[in-house]
Amino acid sequence: MRWVVHADDDGGGRLAPLAQEAGPAREVRTVADLAGAVRDLEASQRPRWVWADSTRIYPQLLRAGVRIARCHDVVLVDEILAAREGAFGAPRTLGAAYARLHDLPIPDVGRMTAATEAAGAGGPQQVALFEPDETGLPQELDPLDALVEVFHAQTARLEEGGARLRLLAAAESAGALAAAEMTHAGLPLDPELHSAHLTEILGAMPAFGGGPGARPAKLQELAEQVAEAFRTPALNPDSPAQLLKALSTNGLPVNSTRAWELRELDHPGVPLLLEYKELARLYSANGWSWLRAWVREGRFRPEYVVGGVVTGRWASRGGGALQLPAMVRRAVVADPGWTFVVADAGQLEPRVLAAVSGDRGLAKAAQAEDLYTELGDVFGGDRGKAKLGLLGAMYGQTSGEVGPLLATLRRRFPKAIGLVDDAAKTGIEGRVVHTRLGRACPPPSERWRRLVSGSEGAARADQVRHDRGRFTRNFVIQGSAAEWALALLATLRQKLANTSAEMVFFLHDEVVLHCEQADAELVREAVAASAVEAARLVFGETPVRFPLHLATVACYADAK
Repeated sequence: MRWVVHADDDGGGRLAPLAQEAGPAREVRTVADLAGAVRDLEASQRPRWVWADSTRIYPQLLRAGVRIARCHDVVLVDEILAAREGAFGAPRTLGAAYARLHDLPIPDVGRMTAATEAAGAGGPQQVALFEPDETGLPQELDPLDALVEVFHAQTARLEEGGARLRLLAAAESAGALAAAEMTHAGLPLDPELHSAHLTEILGAMPAFGGGPGARPAKLQELAEQVAEAFRTPALNPDSPAQLLKALSTNGLPVNSTRAWELRELDHPGVPLLLEYKELARLYSANGWSWLRAWVREGRFRPEYVVGGVVTGRWASRGGGALQLPAMVRRAVVADPGWTFVVADAGQLEPRVLAAVSGDRGLAKAAQAEDLYTELGDVFGGDRGKAKLGLLGAMYGQTSGEVGPLLATLRRRFPKAIGLVDDAAKTGIEGRVVHTRLGRACPPPSERWRRLVSGSEGAARADQVRHDRGRFTRNFVIQGSAAEWALALLATLRQKLANTSAEMVFFLHDEVVLHCEQADAELVREAVAASAVEAARLVFGETPVRFPLHLATVACYADAK
């Protein structure tokens, strides 16, 4: 059973049962309490809800205490289907989906770029999150009718795409529910403990909470030491232009102030500068301003962007959710009587390569707990060479020591290495590759086509071809790994529906759950079972194992 939902701004809305065949919704109900109506239907029918955008409706339901099991997120599915047709970067709105369906100009609603994060200290960026679902629709069109029409068209296209594409649509929609639930639950984080850690590392918080240009005591002391070391009074080490000038004046010409380039320099001020840059990054990304902006009521609540990266990986809007340093994790502490279960899928992408390619030799090695150790025999027992060679195959690194290792892997695992080699060749030729479930990579841009035509010389043409080949080589693996992770989340949230456990954090191949201590073993079993089920759903019957490192800890930092 499916029900279509359109929310109003006042907590009410309209909903209707959906027939299997295309056509406008019938038996439309207008309700003053949409959350209450959804709660009742969820309890009695457990339908698949069809709505425009989970980010605009599900948080409202969660705040009202309503959780649902399944949905079809029209804008996320539209993005998947549009990408398969070569359309990238359009707004995530019902209006854009409707326009694509009818070959109309895409309405410009100023979509926030999902693949990049807003400044971590700027607070939640919600300008684009709470626009009405009908943004960009023709004024005379009923948003509910448009939603139903787009949904039926999507259903037909998904049927044409086959079972894998339908699974991708369902998993992406489930991911949207999981993302909203994680933001709603929040990651437990003790602000006083984090502040104490900041003071220990950086010194006391600057007056007035650390405004622009203000530095904690230890950071200011380091800044002065850097200026003295490079004999440049009033040097601002946060200014790349001033740093480059100071380095050049001291006989140290460099192209940038990146850490890897600075480490090559022989000067007593360089270690001080590197230390300053590390602490300054911590202060900027996760200092007191970040704490005030992103931690509320003892919970860190980032805004996840499902499918925010072209491979299908998640992104986030602000807060640095996908780059939590170890120092921050020290303040992530479970509630009294509760614990964390942290599940980390080790060596995920090499195992995905084995499963996607169907290479029997690599699949056999991937039955081991440590894939690289198992492959060490191929390189005389050297685990490091096995890891270097396999990662080089997936990421397109062929120079130096990797070249001979890759040649060995091609001989031993021809189907696996052949798959990524073919993906690279496809990219070099300007064609499109797909993940296991059918997500498409972006087609080459017009600028790319101009460059490969030789407009800036043959060397430049070869370079851009090579770069695209490296991208498509990894796209098929990273994207398929993201699909396994989506299937894991979708399966896990269903298994844990009647327990105390909440998913509170997700990072590519790692999920953090917060549960009562008495439920910890049950949660561990559910996570392990979900990993097996996710592999079956995405890859079919495969001998490849996807082992998880499971840790039950009171502090997130102790999971590693």
